[in-house]
Amino acid sequence: MSVKIKLLVLQSPEYRALESLRQRGLEIHISTGPQMHNKPLREDTCAPVTSLKLGKLKVVRRQLLQRYEHQPLVSCLAGLYGCQWRRYQRAKAQPGECCCSKVECGSFGLLILTFFLSFVFLYFWSEAQNDYNDFDWFNFGTLGFWFPWSLVLLAVAAALFTYIALLLVLAVCLLSEGQRLYLHWTHKIGIVVTLAFSVTATAILSDLWSKEWKTLLLSLQVTAPFLHVAAVSLMTLLSWPIALHFFRMNKRVRQVAMLGLYLSVLFSLFLVPLGMYSPCIKEAGTLGPPPALIGHRGAPMLAPENTVLSFEKAVEAGGAGLETDVTISYDGVPFLMHDSTLRRTTDVAQVFPNRTHADASMFTWAELQQLNAGNWFLSRDPFGMASSLSEEDRSRVQNQSVPSLAQFLEVAARSGRLVLFDLRRPPFGHPYSQSYVNTTLQVVQEHINSSQVLWLPSEDRATVQASDPELQQTSGQKASIQELLHAHISTLNLQYSSMSQQHVSKYWSVNISTNLYVISQPWLFSLAWCAGVHSVTTNSVQLLSNLRQPLFLMTPEKYSLMWILTDALSAFLITAIFIFHWWRERGLYFWSGSRQTHENGPYSKFRTELSDVWSISSVNARPDLQSTPSSPATPHLPTITEE
Repeated sequence: MSVKIKLLVLQSPEYRALESLRQRGLEIHISTGPQMHNKPLREDTCAPVTSLKLGKLKVVRRQLLQRYEHQPLVSCLAGLYGCQWRRYQRAKAQPGECCCSKVECGSFGLLILTFFLSFVFLYFWSEAQNDYNDFDWFNFGTLGFWFPWSLVLLAVAAALFTYIALLLVLAVCLLSEGQRLYLHWTHKIGIVVTLAFSVTATAILSDLWSKEWKTLLLSLQVTAPFLHVAAVSLMTLLSWPIALHFFRMNKRVRQVAMLGLYLSVLFSLFLVPLGMYSPCIKEAGTLGPPPALIGHRGAPMLAPENTVLSFEKAVEAGGAGLETDVTISYDGVPFLMHDSTLRRTTDVAQVFPNRTHADASMFTWAELQQLNAGNWFLSRDPFGMASSLSEEDRSRVQNQSVPSLAQFLEVAARSGRLVLFDLRRPPFGHPYSQSYVNTTLQVVQEHINSSQVLWLPSEDRATVQASDPELQQTSGQKASIQELLHAHISTLNLQYSSMSQQHVSKYWSVNISTNLYVISQPWLFSLAWCAGVHSVTTNSVQLLSNLRQPLFLMTPEKYSLMWILTDALSAFLITAIFIFHWWRERGLYFWSGSRQTHENGPYSKFRTELSDVWSISSVNARPDLQSTPSSPATPHLPTITEE
């Protein structure tokens, strides 16, 4: 009789299910209940017990297999996050329970803080691309050699942010899989390094480049709508683990705190568009013409700045005006040079090695003509575009010299372009330190029509205006309308960070136009276009001249519809996710201390140091099959243990 019972057990579906689990690496112990000892088994009791237990074992088997199907994914997540590639190294943390120790909880909080700070710095520096050239030349003046520090800083910031973002995604996935967090010590060092880099870089740039914060605020007028959609989408994705943990928590205080924090952030994001402002959100048909383009020292991306070739390139690219900087040589010849010295844009270190740091105005015109003003452009390639030059252009670049103001004005006069220049006063002791304005004005009157000149120098403005009323008097500072009109100002030349649609409209109401400098990025140009700016000084005439409309332009009605639909869709999805988790938790089992009720039988779970142990017990057979004093007892369901 015992042989027949063994064969029936070996052929039973539940035995095959347990054997399948054994093959997956789960250690299985099969034993009978205590009431089975020393009692004979009847053959007619085996089949009914098998039929009774089959449904129960199918449920258990399905639950266990569903759990173990995720082991490769969990192993990958835990391995990348905490180097816990083996199962015995990990510990479970059911949703709603404490996810980690105090140390690991602090590490997770530091990870979240680092994520936000690194994102702020990455966004801050990526939006500062308009001024990368100034940043690199500032470092050249400080360090004495050229290097594209701006791009290196951007690449490092992007790499560190990506690293932190991946760690955060791994942590959220592990929490969703019910794993206790353990961050490997190498990642902890990486987080500290990223945090230190972000904080230090932000502090240094805030001190040396504080105007970039104004650029950041301006960028929000273009990117805020897209950032809003991205933030709401992220909060919608986070609703899945939030809802999972919320319905599994057994402490009301934790539930209220977590849900309250989540909803506070979510509703704040929903209402953010109410406080947004952008000049590019305007009624249809109210967009004016694009701002005129004034080449900043010519076309410095295509040729060496402040050279004849650079100005010719700016004219070819469609520039409406040319901007430069003028100083006076020791023998009274106005020439073009932005810096106070010659070492950045000429080979003065080779020609006059003992005068590298001498003021540019202390050189005679004959000495200036000995310098090459083009080779530096090919060797340093400040904008990364030297490789795109043709052989003919490269040859012309190598033969560029320091041009005089007269040569510059002749290029503008031939092409009918406007001229805007700043005038640097020579140092004390220079022969023309007192007469440099008159000397410059005389050259202007000899080589170009005065109506083409935006006269920017503020020295002796009244005298210059009286001497040549046709000059377009231009101011580099804001002032009241009365003061500007009294000084005969027709144009304001302002730094782009002071951009304001209200100010532009106010000045234009009295026929004072606005020029902003230096705008080279399309998004900044789009913002200036929407704000009604009349002209911009730019390094990238060839790029902006091809922009046919602002990058971001939307009517108030379309914008309102966009953010309302975004918020409504997000609210619907989040509500659906919470309802789904509520329905699933309500339909599966309920927590009661350390026990769960699963379908028709008690289902208990307890944790050891290495893994979870699952057991099913106290399953009663049909009343008619229960053991009686006169009949042998029915065997109990085998115990399943994971060790």
